[in-house]
Amino acid sequence: MNTLDVFGLRTTARMVAVAVLVLALNGARAQTFDTWVVRNFEVDGAQRISTGTIYNYLPLNIGDTVTEQRVQESIRALYSTGFFQDVEFRRDADTLVIAVLERPSIEEFTIEGNDEIKTEDLEESLRQVGLTRGKVFDRSVLEEVRQFLLEQYYSRGRYGVSVDTPIEENLADNTVRVAIEIEEGARAKIRQINLVGNTSFTDREILGDFELSTGNWLSFIRNDDRYSKEALEGDLESLRSFYMDRGFADFRWESIQVAISPDKQDIFVTVNISEGDRYTISDVQLAGDMVVPEAELRSLIYAQPGQLFSQQVIALSEEYLTLRLGQDGYGFAQVQAVPELDEETKEVSITFFVDPRNRVYVRRINFNGADSVNDEVFRREMRQLEGSYLSNAQLERSKVRLQRLAYIESVEFETVGVPGSPDLVDINFEVEEGLPGQFGGGIGYSEYYGLQLNGNFVHSNFMGTGNRVGVDLSGGEFFKVYSLNFTDPYRTIDELSRTLSLSFRDIRQFTSATSDFSTQTITAGADWSYPVTEMQYLRFGLSASQAQMVTGFYSSQQASEWVRNHGNPFTIDGGQYFGTTVETLDLALGWSFDSRNRFIFPTRGLRLGANLSASIPGSEVEYYIASLDYTQYIPLFGAWMLKLNSELALGEPYGEETLALPPYRYFYGGGPGTVRGYRESWLGPRDSLSNPHGGNLLIANQFELVFPLPERFATSARAALFYDVGNVFHTGGVTFYDRLGDQVSYDFAAERLKHSVGIAVEWLAPLGLLRFSYGLPLNADEETDRFWGDRTEEFQFTVGNAF
Repeated sequence: MNTLDVFGLRTTARMVAVAVLVLALNGARAQTFDTWVVRNFEVDGAQRISTGTIYNYLPLNIGDTVTEQRVQESIRALYSTGFFQDVEFRRDADTLVIAVLERPSIEEFTIEGNDEIKTEDLEESLRQVGLTRGKVFDRSVLEEVRQFLLEQYYSRGRYGVSVDTPIEENLADNTVRVAIEIEEGARAKIRQINLVGNTSFTDREILGDFELSTGNWLSFIRNDDRYSKEALEGDLESLRSFYMDRGFADFRWESIQVAISPDKQDIFVTVNISEGDRYTISDVQLAGDMVVPEAELRSLIYAQPGQLFSQQVIALSEEYLTLRLGQDGYGFAQVQAVPELDEETKEVSITFFVDPRNRVYVRRINFNGADSVNDEVFRREMRQLEGSYLSNAQLERSKVRLQRLAYIESVEFETVGVPGSPDLVDINFEVEEGLPGQFGGGIGYSEYYGLQLNGNFVHSNFMGTGNRVGVDLSGGEFFKVYSLNFTDPYRTIDELSRTLSLSFRDIRQFTSATSDFSTQTITAGADWSYPVTEMQYLRFGLSASQAQMVTGFYSSQQASEWVRNHGNPFTIDGGQYFGTTVETLDLALGWSFDSRNRFIFPTRGLRLGANLSASIPGSEVEYYIASLDYTQYIPLFGAWMLKLNSELALGEPYGEETLALPPYRYFYGGGPGTVRGYRESWLGPRDSLSNPHGGNLLIANQFELVFPLPERFATSARAALFYDVGNVFHTGGVTFYDRLGDQVSYDFAAERLKHSVGIAVEWLAPLGLLRFSYGLPLNADEETDRFWGDRTEEFQFTVGNAF
């Protein structure tokens, strides 16, 4: 007689935790369970899931004894995989038959009706939870996604949203089609924010600090009339700070109600507050372990007896005390201010509890993310050293020094405790490299200039050493420029920087900018810079040059006079051309202060420099050039910033035989570097041919309001509104005439300063720092003016050297 023993434990989505064991023998037996040893497995009903996969999840093996508990464990294990809707075990002699009903797979998945949230973002999120084509379909997951989408739209103020999830089932190969159909509805707006209980301040005074508002004509850009729970929580904290910074030490809000209109278009927010009373500070105490002299810590506490209670001042004092402890190695110190309120006298006593904890030492400093920079280059910038105690001030300074390397874009650091050593930490610097330099070149031809070739290369991290190499090669029929310079920023361990330079310039025609004037100059020089403090540097330089200048029939009177009266004059072609050769040895001295937080696109800091360059007495021409440069970056609010840039330069001859500066030492005004909106080099004195002559006094001021750009452009581009004022003047030594033959003075006068306003954009590209500006001159002289007028140029574009 062939007998089939069947026991079943069936599970569905509603029967995960329940297993029912049925034992039937010959159709009629009591419900009991007999243990037995399994000798074989068989899978029934599997389509996409391989039998091997099922066996891997099964906690039973051949030879195991089958008990009621082992069956329950096995069914739970298979069901927990999420592959099956139903699982049933049967016994056929010594074979365990595993009958399964697989969940369907998703044949097609679509999303429709979403404008507020991008389809790509939705698909990525749904892919992570398994709702994508080819995955196993789980109805419970789909319902969770539906609720999640509703919450997302609610957080965006769309309370009229509806999300439907129709499913087309029973398709071929056990598949389904799933769709998410969204009707976003109109965005609800904040109609009213009510404050109840405020008697000391008006609603307008309080709500001015709120992120949420009832909206204005800019709300379509700022979106401040949209309700969100996160924004409300932030506003409640702002409300608390508003009162507690004004003496209300026991302020609290009683309740918050958020109501929505029946049509789900308007939101009403009501905040019930209890202002409490104003308190003054009666006493300030320090308690705890004073590892730093108490007098020094007290000097950092800004909350003093007699002042109105202010939570902001107390928090600032806590921060300064913590930073001071961190300077001496107590990197995990905690300072907590505990106020004690006297409700009768309306006074508060504050005790600052100082817990320095262990002094922490640095075991190791690691640099991650910059593979093309030698480790030594980073370590020599460190002010926080391995083996010394942890100092937050030195860490921040080290970060700034790394950021100021021209080839580093951003730097962040974190301190990581050493397991088993509570007084040791490792410091990990995450370094993101930027452009290490720039390169460019080109070839061109014009009938006027002939064939032109040019190439330039600047690398501020040559071969990973941190050394700077610059090469410029340009050539054409009328000009040749070859220059090479090399800077070693750490010539000695004491951070002595040395720059060596060599250049050759042969320019035979300037008619596009000045009168005909040919120069051939060879210059070689060396320059040293030494830090006297962390932010101050002294500079010393020496250079030798030989310049040969030639003027002709179309040269200006001023240029010809200088050539005839200086250096070693000579004539060419029977006096048709006049020339001279001048040899000079120049000495340069300088001082600079630099606290900028970055080399390129700083966000705060000051740079101030004073420089003096003079030819050594006995040179064939004797002159000096003094300059003062000032640049400051002032953060305003958010990413808004004010940039101030000023330059003052003066050159004068000092020898009896030198009547004026050499023409190649004059300053020129106009253009991106001085006053935008005026043609480059065309401001200031004009020679007898109405071409730019240059001057010996330069005044240039640029004021920029830098406004935010998207975050991804923060370290590669900058945009600003600007106001420029400046000009070039000539204080003597040269006589100028206008086109009518009258003598003209170019001495300094405030009314001769040129003004302009506009917008400017800077972009750091591999070719260099690209500058675009559109400037509107405010007081340009007309072309018909007897002084020959100003040449204006609203749109200007230049490629500069950022490294």
